[in-house]
Amino acid sequence: MSITRRKLLQTAAAAAFLAASSLPAFAAEVAGVKFPETVSVAGHDLKLNGAGVRTKLVFKVYAVGFYLQEKKTTVQDVLSVGGPRRIRIVAMRDLSSDDFGMAFMKGLNDNVSPEERTKLLPQTKAFGEIFAQFPGLKKGDELIVDWNPSTGSQPFLNGKKVGETLPDQAFFNAIMRIWIGNKPVDSSLKPKLLSGAEKTAPTPETN
Repeated sequence: MSITRRKLLQTAAAAAFLAASSLPAFAAEVAGVKFPETVSVAGHDLKLNGAGVRTKLVFKVYAVGFYLQEKKTTVQDVLSVGGPRRIRIVAMRDLSSDDFGMAFMKGLNDNVSPEERTKLLPQTKAFGEIFAQFPGLKKGDELIVDWNPSTGSQPFLNGKKVGETLPDQAFFNAIMRIWIGNKPVDSSLKPKLLSGAEKTAPTPETN
């Protein structure tokens, strides 16, 4: 093999290695939806705590994942962990804003007490109004809700901000409870969002 050809092959191999090393590391892939191992929120690196698919009857509705600064295995630890957090949802079928919004609000209301519901009503209404800003979710659309302790909860649709920032951490916790509360929208999804939960003994939980 000539020196020139050897150098070309070495250069190509080095380029392929650099390209591969620059790709994001994926911690999970659920039903074809990839969840990066880490994401950055408010200047902090968050780790994928767990991910799974929300199903209704036999239909896959969306994939959802939680990101925290530290992996947690219990509901209370997830809700009380400090720092920024992220909820990432990727639609797996077309969903109207009405259907998705109503299901979202039902899941939220099912997992908060009447007292909390009253306290969080203004933010719940504001969050519900966000769904009126877009016609619905198309298959592959990404809805993210980030919690930043300095500002509050901020939703993003396909990378663009939607709605106003909602300041109360209790409201972000209420959103998380849709999937990990006492009445989760999908009981089979709950343990998948709690890192390592399937390996630990169940413990009593309170909302």
